[in-house]
Amino acid sequence: MQAVKSLFQKWWNLSLIIRIVTGLVIGVILGITVPGLGILTLIGNIFVGALKAVAPILVFVLVMSALANAGGGIQKRFRTVIILYLLGTLLAAVTAVAASYIFPVGMVLTEAAEGTAPPSNISEVLMNLVTNMVSNPVAALTNANYIGILFWAIVFGFGLRELASAQTRSMIDEIAQVVSQAVRWIINFAPFGILGLVYTAVSESGLEIFTVYGRLLLNLVGSMLFVALVVNPIIVALFLKRNPYPLVFRCIRESGVTAFFTRSSAANIPVNMKLCADLGLESDFYSVSIPLGATINMAGAAVTITTMTLAVCHTLGVHVDFPTAIVLSVISTLGACGASGVAGGSLLLIPLACSLFGISADIAMQAVSVGFIIGVIQDSVETAVNSSSDVLFTATAEFHDRLQQNKKVDF
Repeated sequence: MQAVKSLFQKWWNLSLIIRIVTGLVIGVILGITVPGLGILTLIGNIFVGALKAVAPILVFVLVMSALANAGGGIQKRFRTVIILYLLGTLLAAVTAVAASYIFPVGMVLTEAAEGTAPPSNISEVLMNLVTNMVSNPVAALTNANYIGILFWAIVFGFGLRELASAQTRSMIDEIAQVVSQAVRWIINFAPFGILGLVYTAVSESGLEIFTVYGRLLLNLVGSMLFVALVVNPIIVALFLKRNPYPLVFRCIRESGVTAFFTRSSAANIPVNMKLCADLGLESDFYSVSIPLGATINMAGAAVTITTMTLAVCHTLGVHVDFPTAIVLSVISTLGACGASGVAGGSLLLIPLACSLFGISADIAMQAVSVGFIIGVIQDSVETAVNSSSDVLFTATAEFHDRLQQNKKVDF
C-alpha cells in the first residue's frame, strides 16, 4: 500500500507536460493494440466536458474581476494585442493564398452537406456577431456564447469598478480565485483526458483520409504549420527584438498540444490562462485578452477558408488573379474573426468566400462536406494554431509594453 502511495506521489510531482506526453504515448499504444475500450473514450469525454462546463463561468468572473479591480496603464496593451490578432489572421490568409499558388490542389467533390445553412454575405456574419454580443447574459453563459459572455463581463466589470465598494470588488476577486482553483484541479487530470482523447482518435480514425485527401490535407496543415513556426515568430521578433522561438515553442507545447486533442478553443481557455499565469503575465490583462483571442484571433480558420475556397476554384478551373486573391484574404480574415458566431465555424464560411468567384452555394457546400471528412485532422491543427497564438500574442503585447518601460522580460 505504501509503495502504491509513493508511486502515486511521484506521478503528481512530475511536470504536467511530462505527464501529458506519457498519457499521449499510452493512448496511442492502446488505440493501436486494444481498440474498443469504451471507458477510455468516456474519460476523454469527461475531461473535455469539464473544461467546456467551467470555461464560461471562468471567463465571466475573471474578466469581470479583472476590470473591477484593474489599475490603469493596460489600455495600450489591449490596442497592441488586437493589432497582433488581426495582423496574424490576415497574414495567415495570405500564406494560404501563396501556398495554393505554389502547390495548387483540387478535391474530390462529394454530396452536399445536409442540415447546414451558410451565411450569404460578410455583413450577415458580422451582424450575427453583434447579435450574439447583446444576447441575454444568462443565456450566454448557458449556451457558452463567448461573445455575449465577454460583452456582459466587460459591462458588469466597469459597473463594479465605478459603483461597488472595495469589499464587494474583493468578494468578486475571491470568487474568481475559487473558480480558478477549480480549473487547476481539472487541468491536473489532463494526462488522463488526453490519454482518452488520443485513444479514441487512433482507434476510430482510419487512414482513408490520407489517401483520398492527402494533398489537400498537406496543403492545409503545411500552411498552418508555416504560420505557427515562421509567420508568428517573425511578428513576435519584430515587436520584441529578440529570439521568439523559446516563447513560441512553449506556447505550442503547453497550449497547442492540448488544443489539438480537445479540438475546442473554449475548452482551452482555462489551459491558456494557466499558461499566462506561469509566464508571469498580469491577470488584469490576460483575463480579457485570452477570451477575446478565442473569438477574433483565428489564423487557422483563415487558412482553412482560403485554402478550401482556392481548392474549389482549382477543381472547377476558375482562374484567380492576384488582386482577387488579396480580396479573398481580407474576406477570409473578416469571416474568420466572426467564425465563432456561426454554427459550424470556419467550414460554413467557405460558400461565402466561394461566392466571390461566382461559384454556386450547392457546389461550395460540397467542399464543406469534404471539410467535415478531413476535420479530424484539419480542425485539430486549426484549433492548436488558433489557441496557442492567443497566448503567444498576449505575452508579446505585455512584454512589448514592459520593454518600452525598460523592464526586464524573461521567457
